[in-house]
Amino acid sequence: MIDSQSIKADAVVGSDSRGFDGGKLINGRKRHAVVDTLGLLLAVMVTPADTGDRAAAQTLLARVAEAHHRLELVWADGGYTGSLITRCLTALALVLAIVKRSDDMRGFVALPKRWIVERFFAHLMRTRRLVRDFERTTSSAEAMIYWSMTLLMTRRLARPRPSRA
Repeated sequence: MIDSQSIKADAVVGSDSRGFDGGKLINGRKRHAVVDTLGLLLAVMVTPADTGDRAAAQTLLARVAEAHHRLELVWADGGYTGSLITRCLTALALVLAIVKRSDDMRGFVALPKRWIVERFFAHLMRTRRLVRDFERTTSSAEAMIYWSMTLLMTRRLARPRPSRA
């Protein structure tokens, strides 16, 4: 699943790496993430908030396809339609499936498979340092996201398993 999240930037973030997301009215950065079906991070990219989802997805999906050769299908929301679908299929050998919203839904309703990436962003919000972007560079912002997911994965591994009776 691929999606993005706009996040406010702190005063230390330079104007070269921040932008204004007109859809969400946020001045800051945007986190683009690809997660697997368990909600674990495959790749992340931090850009200025005015970067479009399709433009960032081209770079991010190329990274993911190079690192994860067995990946065949990526779910996305309606913001990733257009020529990106054919580019993924021809250049990256990835099927980009758009999860559509039906017309009778109102408000925020978790679309099928969309909740996976939304849960990932919720895990990031539990890490206090990631609630707002305090990092000077985008590479250190990406490192903080990988650090947060490492904590989550080690907690899941260390969790005691129920014994079978």
